[in-house]
Amino acid sequence: RRPNCCQHTLGSGDRQIMKRLSLIIPAHNEIVLLPRLLDTVDVARERFHGGSDVIEVIVADNASTDGTGELAASRGCGVVSEERRLIAAVRNSGARRARGEILCFADADMGIDPETFNAISTTLGRSDIVAGSTGGQLERMSAGIAVTYGTLFPLLVLLNMDPGVVFCRGADFEAIGGYDETRLIGEDVAFLMALKMLGKGRKQRLIRLTEVKALISTRKFDQHGDWHYLTKILPTGIPAVFWPHLGKKLADRFWYNNDR
Repeated sequence: RRPNCCQHTLGSGDRQIMKRLSLIIPAHNEIVLLPRLLDTVDVARERFHGGSDVIEVIVADNASTDGTGELAASRGCGVVSEERRLIAAVRNSGARRARGEILCFADADMGIDPETFNAISTTLGRSDIVAGSTGGQLERMSAGIAVTYGTLFPLLVLLNMDPGVVFCRGADFEAIGGYDETRLIGEDVAFLMALKMLGKGRKQRLIRLTEVKALISTRKFDQHGDWHYLTKILPTGIPAVFWPHLGKKLADRFWYNNDR
């Protein structure tokens, strides 16, 4: 379990002060694209109105063989190792290390907006918001990607979700048990849905912060074709959100058997 957000944790004579925000980055063999994300994180930390020292960055190194963990450490990140090739478990491992009142999750191939941390901190200072996600801007566009995005966008609006940086209070992460480790895929949607249900009884809602859009990598389209999401992922992926056992072959093909 994470330390209580109201406590100071003592260790080896040093006071481990709780942070305002923790950014958790799951990473498997991300030595090529992780520096791009960390460059944008550095800018956003410097722009944070509470000071850069109250934001910690944790890279959850998922069985990397390319030096990802060493790179992250050299950039001043906290590094935690998770050998299980399961994205929900990797996110949870990073969260267990985190000391932030607010937890944020970003993919290693993203870039974040300079005002991301300011927007998230301000938003979760409101009593009517339980959690949310930033908007996303794809790094390139094509006919296939445009049709894919146009197909998914109404669902995102209906559910009040978005690609980009996902964020919630640490206490609420604990309350829902973190990411569902029974899910090979769709754990991000299930996570936000669980937070949405948690907030419902408090009259809180999810929010989309479209003013601080993250840069979203299109490398899956580069690897598998610009129409692959519609022709290969959605036909199996949508049912797998509700019946996780259906997604194993899909997950292995597009996520877990890929060494970059």
